[in-house]
Amino acid sequence: MNPMKYSSLYILIAGSALLSSCGLFGHYERDTQGVETLAKDLYRDPQAANAPMTAVDTTSFGNTPWQEVFTEPQLQALISRALEQNTDIRKAQLTVKQAEIGLRVNKLAYLPQIALSPSGTVSKAFIDGASNSKTYEVPLQASWQIDAFGTLYNSKKQGEQTVLIAKASQQATRTAIIAAVANMYYGLQMLDEQQRITKANLELWQKDIEAMEALKDFSGMMNSSAIASAKAQLLQIEASLPVIEDNIRQTENAICSLLHEAPHAIERPAFTATGFPEVFSVGIPLQMLANRPDVAIAEAQLAQNFYGIQAARGAFCPNLNIAASGAFTNSLGTAVLNSGKWLAAGVASLTQPLFAQGKLRANLQIAKINAEAAQLKFEQTLIDAGTEVSNALAAYNTSVTTTQLAEQTLVQLQKAYDDTEFLFHNGNTTTYLEILSAQMNLLNGQLNVANERYQKVIAVITLYQALGGGRD
Repeated sequence: MNPMKYSSLYILIAGSALLSSCGLFGHYERDTQGVETLAKDLYRDPQAANAPMTAVDTTSFGNTPWQEVFTEPQLQALISRALEQNTDIRKAQLTVKQAEIGLRVNKLAYLPQIALSPSGTVSKAFIDGASNSKTYEVPLQASWQIDAFGTLYNSKKQGEQTVLIAKASQQATRTAIIAAVANMYYGLQMLDEQQRITKANLELWQKDIEAMEALKDFSGMMNSSAIASAKAQLLQIEASLPVIEDNIRQTENAICSLLHEAPHAIERPAFTATGFPEVFSVGIPLQMLANRPDVAIAEAQLAQNFYGIQAARGAFCPNLNIAASGAFTNSLGTAVLNSGKWLAAGVASLTQPLFAQGKLRANLQIAKINAEAAQLKFEQTLIDAGTEVSNALAAYNTSVTTTQLAEQTLVQLQKAYDDTEFLFHNGNTTTYLEILSAQMNLLNGQLNVANERYQKVIAVITLYQALGGGRD
């Protein structure tokens, strides 16, 4: 083997290894220490205003499959249809496919480019005895860019991050669809409960008015003014029913829109607000928030800018290309042969940028600025994510307390109504207007309990979404 023959190859390999160690072929790694310092106190303890949450386990509500969070069969069927049919999810899937195709192109850039462009001509001189002159050429050309300075490598790594961003965006859409369907489904159940309570109270009011009119006609114990006031209250309650029914129809239509279906009724059982965990384990902040699509997107953009800096640095280095061509032809210059001959040629070129009007240095500075901005965005995304989780935990904690208080209040309102009615019929120490007032308070108390239970469910759904739940 001739040492001189391969000297240039050895120099190229050694130079590539040196440049790799200089930061043109680096691999993005998270600044674990800095990010963990930022993330360690992201969750505030909802029980103590100035204390961070001290959860140290790795079990997270956000890791729970959505089928285990939303256990009602009707709701599970709706979510499954939405995840399969929703337009936004299907568009997100197409975006992922586009990104994967782009990455495939970046990977194929390592291979040589080959082109075939055959051609032929026929010429005739208009001279007596002249014959046709036929020439043909079948050229094959190949070129290969040697990735000695990371151009193709960094482009491929940026393409990988683009795929990650597309998949995280798809997951964000998936999580949002799950939460939206669950929100509206429980909203429907809440409206059903309002409708049931309102109709039940309407029946009571109608009976009360009948009783008041009987008292007025037979004993004179009731005056027309009190009856008119009671009828006015009855009409106000009755007027709320069309509004509730309209809200039910609009909510059903909204669910159908998410399902990519024509408007139709939604099957559902009565509202119970049960089946959800009473205590939530949210896990280690950084580990759990990394499951959120927005955090994953912010970090992928940070990685993209890391490879962008490497690409900008690599632009200062020369481009090495190897080109080869071969042709089968019957034309050699001005000579036309009877039979074809093979021609072959090869060339290697090295292009070193010397003066690019400051563009290369400017591109490197811009890449560094973009990376710094991406770092700030990533940190802010973590903080915002922690804030959302903290708010969701606090909202759930609040809803647990307010629901308990509303249920206790309803017990007292029911007792007040029963006692008032007993005194009216037995002690003659109260008026029928007091019964009506107690009945109205009881109605409001029943609606308030239903609303507080609904807010508790919404807090659970919000927390699940804030933790990035609903992953594949």
